[in-house]
Amino acid sequence: MKSPRDLPRIDELLGAAGDLAARYGKGAVTGALRESVERARSELLSGVDASVEVSTLVAGAAELLAARRPEALRPVINATGVVVHTNLGRAALSAEAVEAMTGAAGTCDLEYDLASGARGSRGARLAPLIAEASGAEDGMAVNNAAGALVLALAALAVGRPVLVSRGELVEIGGSFRLPDILAASGARLVEVGTTNRTRAGDYAAAIDRHPDAALILKVHPSNFQVSGFTESAEVDELAVLARARGLVLLHDVGSGLLGPSEHPWLAGEPDLRSSLSAGAHLVVCSGDKLLGGPQAGLIAGDAEPVGACRRHPLARALRLDKLRIAALQATLEAHLRGDRRAIPVWRMLDAEPAALELRAMALADACGPDARVADGESVVGGGSAPGAVIPTAVVRIACASPDRVARHLRHGEVAAVARVDDGALWLDPRTVDPADDTLLGELVRAALAAASTAAD
Repeated sequence: MKSPRDLPRIDELLGAAGDLAARYGKGAVTGALRESVERARSELLSGVDASVEVSTLVAGAAELLAARRPEALRPVINATGVVVHTNLGRAALSAEAVEAMTGAAGTCDLEYDLASGARGSRGARLAPLIAEASGAEDGMAVNNAAGALVLALAALAVGRPVLVSRGELVEIGGSFRLPDILAASGARLVEVGTTNRTRAGDYAAAIDRHPDAALILKVHPSNFQVSGFTESAEVDELAVLARARGLVLLHDVGSGLLGPSEHPWLAGEPDLRSSLSAGAHLVVCSGDKLLGGPQAGLIAGDAEPVGACRRHPLARALRLDKLRIAALQATLEAHLRGDRRAIPVWRMLDAEPAALELRAMALADACGPDARVADGESVVGGGSAPGAVIPTAVVRIACASPDRVARHLRHGEVAAVARVDDGALWLDPRTVDPADDTLLGELVRAALAAASTAAD
């Protein structure tokens, strides 16, 4: 039996761990090797016949390092049918947006006016595009929609009451709740109406009780639905009240839909243009949902309140970096020239049913004899159009252990995420890039074979 005296020295182990040092750095590898050796020493002292081989100890150090250093972000084929999948990065960026980010990755004129040689403004590129795309007088962007809401409240209502319907006191992703956001902004929450019914008169009564109120906040409950005996005040009603009483009307429209959509599953989704046309002074929304761009929070509306947001100290803390500015500019320009097909989210939503069925048939053939085309439903996702479904053609694969197959798909050299339901594996071509169809078929066949071998 080996003893602690048989353990190799750290410098000997370092000589055999060159690949690890190149990846993690010599200091981190040295520390992991010491831990690996000490673990083996403790086992030997306790009577366990632990290995003292260099390769085993280096492998132990590699496991420690891998557990502490998360892997880099990996591309994933999204076959779930969720168009804006929060866990998979929300909106896939357009080729133009990716190209713009690559161009801005090095030295660029982020805050430099090349014509005059003087300091420029990083927001100058986005302001006119946001204004034109939304029909607003002015616009700006910050790092996410929650940041946009906090900034607007801090700039326009700090220390003063903000009126919000009880039915709109939502919790968004990550357990962030609207009352907490209001508190962080320095504004004071005043709840109006009831959970299921809030009328314009309820807001008027609240203003009477709180004559120092600064703002009416209307929030689209984008990740849930209240049905049955319900009523809510429309934007135009609140706009009349706000203007008559000297308050600002701020509408959080959520998903970033720029204008009304012809798709029936987006019929109840508020959009920036309609809200502003109905009289909202200010709207905020996400940039990485139905807008189809990078993570960002857009603020659009009347020049005065947007200007107040731009001048507030928080605007600097929440500002966008050069990469997201580049991606957002490219995305907005695609919308403005009417080229929705360039934006992956809209390419998925606008996909022709006949084309999807043909792709599903080809994918089913590629996946093997247990795959067949079936009627299915895609969803918008990302807290957009809750409850709405999009009829579509999907691939259903009957197999002994769909969970095992799905696991093999996730763990492959190229990761793919599918849906498991009703004892089968489901693939939705709507959310798969057509260029990945052939590869997805190969990955599924390999995963089916691997799952079958594991079962045997």
